[in-house]
Amino acid sequence: MKAVSAYKTRSACCILVCSVLIVVLPSRFPAYGQINTASREQQEPDPSIRYLSLFEDEDILEVSLYMDVSKFLKKAEREQSLDGIMIIHLSQTDSIERKVTIKYRGQSRYERCKYPPARIIFKKPVYEGSDSGRIKKIKLVNQCQPGSVYGDYLIREYLVYKLYNVVTDTSFRARLVRLSLIDPKRKPIIQYGMLLEPEGLIETRLNLLEVRSRALSQRHMHPHMIDRIAIFNYMVANWDWSVPGQHNISVFTSPIADLAGMGIPVPFDFDLTGVVNADYAIPPPGFGIETNRERLFLGMCRDREVFENELMAFLEKREEFCAIINVSPHLSKSAKRDIISFLDLFFVQLEKPRGRDRMIDTFQATCKDFK
Repeated sequence: MKAVSAYKTRSACCILVCSVLIVVLPSRFPAYGQINTASREQQEPDPSIRYLSLFEDEDILEVSLYMDVSKFLKKAEREQSLDGIMIIHLSQTDSIERKVTIKYRGQSRYERCKYPPARIIFKKPVYEGSDSGRIKKIKLVNQCQPGSVYGDYLIREYLVYKLYNVVTDTSFRARLVRLSLIDPKRKPIIQYGMLLEPEGLIETRLNLLEVRSRALSQRHMHPHMIDRIAIFNYMVANWDWSVPGQHNISVFTSPIADLAGMGIPVPFDFDLTGVVNADYAIPPPGFGIETNRERLFLGMCRDREVFENELMAFLEKREEFCAIINVSPHLSKSAKRDIISFLDLFFVQLEKPRGRDRMIDTFQATCKDFK
């Protein structure tokens, strides 16, 4: 705790950006979008390194962040950075402490939220596991505003990540945290937060490489994977995503010959979904929907048989989706019923052929032929 004591006494004072267009080549992917990681070399644990398992455990994680909270909340300069100390409490008697730099991230939440999302940069890295590499920086999602309502929003968004983890392991893992923002000059702020798996861990875990290019479209993505994302976002009522510009979509590619040539998309940021149902989640004009609980399909146009197969795969996972919601210890019974009822509107339509046909009609009415 020496660093924390020093903090309290002092004053307040890969990935290359790609512009190349992915060439779409024939590719064979494992069943339902799982990435084959068998070729990744397994590393023996280093006894001198402490491994955290941040994204393997399900329990809420206690995290303390010592910094100039007042300066952070003022958001005077978009590009400013703050020094601080992060303590990850692994148990009541065990913790890991790191000096960190805190930077703002995001756009809409930065502008809208009292507690903006942040990127935490570790001055000395932490390690997730012996086979998943070190963490040099990590995304922190803060509760947008004070109060239990906004805490509920964050928990709901966390559960959307968990729902997509059910669909595929080619997804960002998230860890729910109880975050203490500590400044010696003011009362501590204790609320919910969420840590998101860094892109570097996905690269190592799934043997992928991140691609950053604003020139990509859905046509450059693996068809099965982008169709899955489009249907998932329809299920949770998420209109806030786009492959062009990589808006709330990260894109990876694989060095494995059988997987190379097509983008592997992974979605993130689900605060505007109908599952979260935040009071600030108002669709912009031109989308053709008026509320965040109206579903809108934003995927590629496909044959009816393709949509039929994808929808049946989602229907098969219905019980797993419901279990994710029902076992959450942090949501009230009424909140769970609300989410389940909302998802049921999607699944009830899938149960009968006529309902699926109507949903496919809806998809084909709003789908796009991206260039």
